[in-house]
Amino acid sequence: MTDVTGENQKRSATVIGAIAVVLWSLLALLTTEVSTIPPFQLVSLCFSIASIFSCIWIIARGGSLLNALRQPLGAWVLGVFGLFGYHFFYFVALANAPAVEASLIAYLWPLFIVLFSALLPGERLRWYHVLGGTIGLCGAILLVSKGRSLSFDPAFSLGYGAAVICSVLWSGYSVLNRRYRHVPVNAVCGFCAGAAILGFMTHWMTEIWVSPDIVQWLAILGLGLGPVGAAFFVWDFGTKHGDIQILGVAAYGAPLLSTCLLIGFGKALATPLVIVGCILIVAGAVLASKELLFRKSHNLAPKS
Repeated sequence: MTDVTGENQKRSATVIGAIAVVLWSLLALLTTEVSTIPPFQLVSLCFSIASIFSCIWIIARGGSLLNALRQPLGAWVLGVFGLFGYHFFYFVALANAPAVEASLIAYLWPLFIVLFSALLPGERLRWYHVLGGTIGLCGAILLVSKGRSLSFDPAFSLGYGAAVICSVLWSGYSVLNRRYRHVPVNAVCGFCAGAAILGFMTHWMTEIWVSPDIVQWLAILGLGLGPVGAAFFVWDFGTKHGDIQILGVAAYGAPLLSTCLLIGFGKALATPLVIVGCILIVAGAVLASKELLFRKSHNLAPKS
């Protein structure tokens, strides 16, 4: 019975972690409204909103904010630099390399999560995890590139290098997070605050403040509550207690859902290549999750 309970808890944590993928799919749609806001200003504002509202949520539920923040130094370093470092190197990559190529390199992180998970105690990397992740990557390439040829010019090496660092940072954060599974999810409010502070520092050193209008403030609020807010809380829980390989492959669902939303709002077209890319991503996710989805019922039944 204990094994069944543990398996059910792991499955629930995986589903909760996958909510982050759904929230991240809203990024492209919401950021179309804030394209004139400097990137580090935008990130710092979103993380500030996430931190403020999560603190209010903790207090409203009778939790202790002090206990949430009283965590090991290693957890703080991993959390703050994981959140901020990913965005920092992502924006450096976009500023120093073509957007499509830089984005695809940065989006190697789901596959890296699958591969790095083999280093975790108690985790087993199976062939269908790797194949599912590779198929999902192929689908993401079609969605992001829209089928056009890719050109990796050595002149943009700085941008490509930053994209690789970005990808390794986020996948490393997601996998190493399992080491701090005893750290409560509420601690992410402090990590968001730390990322916001670093974001403001970078903004003041490299950018000029742009005052958002009402529509942009609403979009920033939506980003801070969802894709750059709640998403990191559920991802934290999922990577600590769920199936890390399935979450890695499921992350390729973000460009899939994002593309569907853009098509639904008339900001993109449903071309044959887009449809093929979506099919590949779904197929990869199903393959990687086959053990979870198609486990025989007698394996789940309590042993007498």
